[in-house]
Amino acid sequence: MIAPTDRLLIWVAVLLPVAAIGALVSTAAGIAMAIALALACTVLVDAATARHRLAGVRLALPEISRLRRGQIGSIAVQLFGATDCGELRLGLDLPAALTSEVGIRHIALPAGEDGGQLEWMCHGEARGSYTLRRAFVDTRSRLGFWRVRREIDCQSEVRVYPSLLGERRKLAAIFLNRGALGVHAQRQLGQGRDFEKLRNYIPGDSYDDIHWKATAKRGHPVTKLFQIERTQDIYAIVDASRMSASQIGGDALIEQFVTSSLVLGLAAERQGDCFGLVAFDRSVQRFVRASGGQAHFNMCREALYNLHGSTVTPSFDELFTFIRTRLRRRSLLLVLTDLGDPMLAEQFVRSIDLVCRQHKVLVLMPRRDGMVPLYTADPPADRDALYAELGGHLMWARLQEVSRTLERKGVGLSLVDHDRLGVEVVTQYMQIKARQAL
Repeated sequence: MIAPTDRLLIWVAVLLPVAAIGALVSTAAGIAMAIALALACTVLVDAATARHRLAGVRLALPEISRLRRGQIGSIAVQLFGATDCGELRLGLDLPAALTSEVGIRHIALPAGEDGGQLEWMCHGEARGSYTLRRAFVDTRSRLGFWRVRREIDCQSEVRVYPSLLGERRKLAAIFLNRGALGVHAQRQLGQGRDFEKLRNYIPGDSYDDIHWKATAKRGHPVTKLFQIERTQDIYAIVDASRMSASQIGGDALIEQFVTSSLVLGLAAERQGDCFGLVAFDRSVQRFVRASGGQAHFNMCREALYNLHGSTVTPSFDELFTFIRTRLRRRSLLLVLTDLGDPMLAEQFVRSIDLVCRQHKVLVLMPRRDGMVPLYTADPPADRDALYAELGGHLMWARLQEVSRTLERKGVGLSLVDHDRLGVEVVTQYMQIKARQAL
């Protein structure tokens, strides 16, 4: 399509009164008519030649662009076929979750250049996958009376991943750990459980460590040596049901769950352990078996970047049945969920028997506002505040009862401030590893 420019409007605004005045004067009527006719012909010819001015312009966008939530990233845009178009204006039809400070980019190509490449800076507001379907270009006609506009179809996926920068700053002490040296090294307790080798008995060795079959075969005491477990399986269990869709601290719980899971994966990679994940609602939606390496971490990130809370009730029976049948090796399971609903808490306590004897299970639940013991905060200002504080106390007391029940089954339950969930997940993992409780 074409649209008039300011130049055309100015010429028309100036020449129309002049032509009208000239028509009233008999001697100037012919000249005024000739000027008006010449302008009209010039404008029409300019419009006719401008229609195909952008016919050869093409855009190439990458198949997948990757951004981080809350950070500025770029989308590479390549322009072709703009040899004779002069200065161009380019705009992208960005989804609502992607914002850009510059809505329109002005592109001045050097003479004879066919095109070029530019970086379109934008900001990812929400996690997920988004599609760019349209772009718009326009330029002036040769005489400048018209602007030629064209819509270009394009298919490009933009993936917005969770940002781990804030969590990594909180966990700097762990991510700066360099092997066994430095103040951040983790002290291991006990002798380990993985068999390493046999050696001759030395006075002072425990009788429990003697290998009796090797002793009988060799004719002298032989002792078993063990090493600390270096490679263990760590799983983050992410609740993606209606409980995780609720808001805490201005953000959905699922956002904290996803970020904390990926931070746990980074910590497990630094410690030499294998990391995997399970995401569930009324059934298991995502499953990545524990492994290591950067490629595996990227796979876990791809599995979680577009995970959102659903509207269904979680089924812990389905979850733990799946884990019982799929995970044969003893693993550390860190379950990120919300047990504030009494019926769900009862179902969780009943279903955990399927896995608690084979695996080490820890449950981390974000603390909702007011979920604290009575009289631990400032005195309530009025009756409504007192009732609200009493309701928070009852929820806290009920969870303490659930925690004691789970503790008898060997399962830990922790109430964590929502802004420190990632820190607490990694801290508890490191404590379990240091005690060799797995």
